[in-house]
Amino acid sequence: MFAIIRTGGKQYLVEAGHTITIETLPVEAGKPVTFNEVLLINDQDLKVGSPLVKDAKVEGTVVSHGRHPKVVGIKFHNKVRYRRKFGHRQHFTRVKIEKISA
Repeated sequence: MFAIIRTGGKQYLVEAGHTITIETLPVEAGKPVTFNEVLLINDQDLKVGSPLVKDAKVEGTVVSHGRHPKVVGIKFHNKVRYRRKFGHRQHFTRVKIEKISA
């Protein structure tokens, strides 16, 4: 059984028992989290929402919070001595999927 959920402006394919890395959530580590925006569920038959599957939810537990490795960006303008180097580390939340229900 798997489902497709929407969180943080992105869509994720999830299965029970898997751990996913998503955009940061304001939930402490070890606390439960519920995703109500379920776009598709595949158990015995396929249920596709328009846009959401009615009365479906995915439950999980927040494992940890962290930051991705640094991404380095550069701004450069030719012939004007303009150079800027910057770095960015995106925050994330790891969630272990416990149960998918429809």
